[in-house]
Amino acid sequence: MLKKVICVFVFTVLCSFAATADTTDQTWMTKVELTKTGMHCADDRNCFNRYHPNIPMAAKANEGDMIIFHTRDALDTEFRLDSTKDDLATVDLGLVHPMTGPVYINRAKRGDALEVELIDIAPDEYGYTVIAPGFGFLRDVFPDPYIVNWRLTRVGAVSDGMPGITVPYEAFPGSIGVLPGEPEIKKWKAREADLIGAGGVALGPSPGGAKPASVCGQTGTNKDDCLRTIPPRENGGNMDVQQQQIGTKIIFPCFIDGCGLFVGDVHYAQGDGEVSGTAIEMGSVVTVRVRILYGKGRGMDMPVTIGNDQIIDMEPTRYYQTLGIPLKGKGEIPPSHTYLDSGKLANLTNVSEDLTVSARHAILQMIDYLVKEHGLTKEQAYILCSVAVDLRVGQVVDVPNFIVSAVLNMDVFDKYRN
Repeated sequence: MLKKVICVFVFTVLCSFAATADTTDQTWMTKVELTKTGMHCADDRNCFNRYHPNIPMAAKANEGDMIIFHTRDALDTEFRLDSTKDDLATVDLGLVHPMTGPVYINRAKRGDALEVELIDIAPDEYGYTVIAPGFGFLRDVFPDPYIVNWRLTRVGAVSDGMPGITVPYEAFPGSIGVLPGEPEIKKWKAREADLIGAGGVALGPSPGGAKPASVCGQTGTNKDDCLRTIPPRENGGNMDVQQQQIGTKIIFPCFIDGCGLFVGDVHYAQGDGEVSGTAIEMGSVVTVRVRILYGKGRGMDMPVTIGNDQIIDMEPTRYYQTLGIPLKGKGEIPPSHTYLDSGKLANLTNVSEDLTVSARHAILQMIDYLVKEHGLTKEQAYILCSVAVDLRVGQVVDVPNFIVSAVLNMDVFDKYRN
């Protein structure tokens, strides 16, 4: 009888221990989480889509905290798996890009630098890639709307609109950065206005659809000084650099006290170049942690990235590469060059030392290859170039023909996988 009592006691103790020893009970992270609070950025207290130092902070965090950003897709859309090209007519470019944040980093000051470590990116189940009329690298060649809807997992992205293709999961924040200060707003606004005055492409402050409305909207306190989020600048923002993957660290100069960290426009996958104008766009949950580099922001021209083997992991196991040199048709002026208003350019078929025209040449050849050898339509080929083809500079010394190559990851074709 005594042995039976002892056995029951020991079993009870072990069961009690097992019930409290599950690993989920053990935690060490301090988390600061910014969730979505509405259907769109306009309804979300944790969302903004312009840059100005007077934008209120959505949260505060300390060094070492896990800061969790629930992000919206780049166009703040209502696209679905059954969306068609006609749905692009509903897109309001005044809403680009919805950013989650900003987050005030305690003890950080203007002149410091902020090291942001990318811990994790959890994808939504749906993403899209579009061709938007008037936008993209080959906007003169592809003037009509087009959309591919993707089903997403952490293994790969597939689409009924791209049969036989699986794009590997290589997520990164298309936009990540810190808020500018008053001197930066003044400087950047002036230089972009000069470019517009010269006929170049830039978007000045626009209060239509701006968030927060109280600062940047039609009656906002700073509506004429809130900068658009479309171009990357010294504060980071819409850099679209796919090498900024999970595990890398991005260092930003801080322009205001607290820095004002934000994340948005997350990409499931993208080729270097993002030539159609979009990657595989998605909402996501991004986790980062930060470290303050005191006084290190002074003199930084742009953000920098520190990585380990992420670039190696992204390299294709097999590839097809086209080479571009600065060639164009006689009488043709690429849309990127029209603002220069050069009478000489139109009559040339060979441009000197021009990486943009070289890149165009390489991409056009890649599109031809995908159409002829893989049976894609031109629009499908352009989309695939945007999400899985990397533009790379070969050389910038062999005048007049600088080389840009376009590298296609052949692993995207199902017949080559595994």
